[in-house]
Amino acid sequence: MKWRSDPSRIRGSIAPVITPFAADGTLDLASLRGLVRWQLASGAHGVSIGGSTGEPSAQSAAERIAAIRAVAAEVDDAVPFLPGTGSAKLDETLEITAAAREAGADAALVITPYYARPTQEALYRWFATVAGEFPDLPIVLYNVPSRTAVDVAPETVARLFRDCDNVVGVKETTKDFEHFSRVLHLCGRDLMVWSGIELLGLPLLALGGAGFISAVSNLAPWAVARMYEAWEAGDHETARELHYGLHPLVDLLFVETNPAPAKWVLAREGRIASDHVRPPLIPLTDEARPRVDALLAQGAALLEKS
Repeated sequence: MKWRSDPSRIRGSIAPVITPFAADGTLDLASLRGLVRWQLASGAHGVSIGGSTGEPSAQSAAERIAAIRAVAAEVDDAVPFLPGTGSAKLDETLEITAAAREAGADAALVITPYYARPTQEALYRWFATVAGEFPDLPIVLYNVPSRTAVDVAPETVARLFRDCDNVVGVKETTKDFEHFSRVLHLCGRDLMVWSGIELLGLPLLALGGAGFISAVSNLAPWAVARMYEAWEAGDHETARELHYGLHPLVDLLFVETNPAPAKWVLAREGRIASDHVRPPLIPLTDEARPRVDALLAQGAALLEKS
């Protein structure tokens, strides 16, 4: 948790690692630890778990806490650790966030409460409550309207950033790129903004973003990390080449609902023991596999270095 006291150092490619399950549907912590070791060896600048790619809504609080503890132990302060701790229920959000803090997380990634469609005032009070319960833990808002049916307005982000000392950033998973700009304009670049949209990660850096929490890191961690490093080094041409080279792998992730395609690829590569996804998701269908294989072939050059 050595980044907890200075979250401004949490930058770059933060890998949102999938949550592996065994073929019988139980939590597979051995495969999870192996994925984290691979991310670290590939140069990921940070690790996250329990975001949308991690199927958190299909897990119990106890399972999510067990996964957080396993990842924290594996990361062991090598890079920043930002677990997702939010849910649709406040008591569960507080329980998981408390466990993450105790496990040594550097910050907590807290999703907007889904399904209920709260107002902006309600969202403000929700996040302010979480931040107030854990004043020593940096809080990163997680805005993903396609999953939650509610958007955290830039003005609400700015209000939270102004009023809560430990609200330090936001993961913006919206394809409205104007939204990114308005958030940074209202808050200033002291607010850490990460893109959760794979193809907006590189453009966000031009606006002063902190980096990206990109699901394609599950397939090509080296390439995603190198894209950030190239941009920061002023090698914008290499950064752009990697950005465009990742296009097929990004498309692969969403041939069917994420993370089913990625899990199928990782299981076939032997990185996880099973491609099991929990209901209501289903594993990659036979009909989708040729499309995934074709996109995998197109992105093969970036996979070889990962």
